[in-house]
Amino acid sequence: MLIESPAFEHHSPIPQKYTCEGEDVSPPLIFQDIPKSTKSLALIVDDPDAPRGTFDHWIVWNIEPNNSKLAENATLSYQGKNHFNEVKYRGPCPPPGNPHRYFFKLFALDTTLSLQKGSSKSQLEEAMEGHILGRAELIGTYKRSKG
Repeated sequence: MLIESPAFEHHSPIPQKYTCEGEDVSPPLIFQDIPKSTKSLALIVDDPDAPRGTFDHWIVWNIEPNNSKLAENATLSYQGKNHFNEVKYRGPCPPPGNPHRYFFKLFALDTTLSLQKGSSKSQLEEAMEGHILGRAELIGTYKRSKG
């Protein structure tokens, strides 16, 4: 499996447009080599470099496996609550200083999930347990320009 973005390369800076200093919209994503028996995809975007522990930016599940991409500013039906306490994508917004890493983690699942809108990342991870057929990861970085 592969996840990539036409907006930024793996281990490269995420453009400001997709952050709290820009339009704060989700970047376009492309999915490749999804296992044939996949029933749904899940996506978790988080920041393990946050001062108080891993910070969740976007939690999504039940993405159709025949979707080979998500458009910029994607509107999706099955989304969880991020650490901004919102049910949508919120981009990088680290404290000024060192750059943070943002992990876009894609999971191929052998089932669709029965989770309520606004579920947490831990609820999604628990529901995915035993159902993961494959996973892929795209890492972007971001350093805040303003204080």
